[in-house]
Amino acid sequence: MPILSGKVAIVTGAGSGMGREETLLLAREGAKLVATDINEAAVKAVVEEVKAAGGEAAAFAHNVVSEEDWSRVVALAVETYGKIDVLVNNAGISLAVGLLDTTMEQWNKVLAINLTSNFLGMKYVIPHMQKNKSGSIINISSIAGLTGSNGAGAYTASKGGNRMLSKAAAVDFGKDNIRVNSVHPGFIETPMSSDLIKNEQMLQWFLSQTALPRVGRASEVAQAVLFLASDASSYITGVELPVDGGVTAK
Repeated sequence: MPILSGKVAIVTGAGSGMGREETLLLAREGAKLVATDINEAAVKAVVEEVKAAGGEAAAFAHNVVSEEDWSRVVALAVETYGKIDVLVNNAGISLAVGLLDTTMEQWNKVLAINLTSNFLGMKYVIPHMQKNKSGSIINISSIAGLTGSNGAGAYTASKGGNRMLSKAAAVDFGKDNIRVNSVHPGFIETPMSSDLIKNEQMLQWFLSQTALPRVGRASEVAQAVLFLASDASSYITGVELPVDGGVTAK
């Protein structure tokens, strides 16, 4: 039997990259998916992939920094599927700008999308998980949330905040049997990073940082998310799981 059979999962940023892979994998493992993205056409295409493979999913346009949108999406998820078992706060952006060159507009945007959105997701999903005395929340952070990242102060701050917000929620809601963990991808090939990885000089730099001799795949991040979403990780909460080919082992 699929390991997520009977579970309902929300995945944000599901229209491409890691979010797409997470959505497809969780659906293959039996979950009913609520897939959201700011790009409605992209997330609808992913949901069509799920349905074509025999899965069940619904697509919603979703601005993750909007409290009104979060209220709407969560209400629609419960109305459509009756409950929420898993939340994957995947939506995020990167910003390779040094601290002194970062504008207030850039700072606020990165913090809003990478951190505030996770707070809002948990705020609206956790009450439904409390009713069922069960739930798993996975916040997608970054290796930049574990170590300092050169030339990306706002991004690093947002991902570090994501990590600690996950720990705080794990402590607060463990009594309700709600688990909260963060996943920390390293150098992963996605549409957002593909141009960098195609640059031979950048690729060699990435490889110089890893222990394994390659960059990662979005599907490998999805496998970590699947593990944390499933009952296989039933006694794991408040941890940060690097999926980084050994970058943080160095």
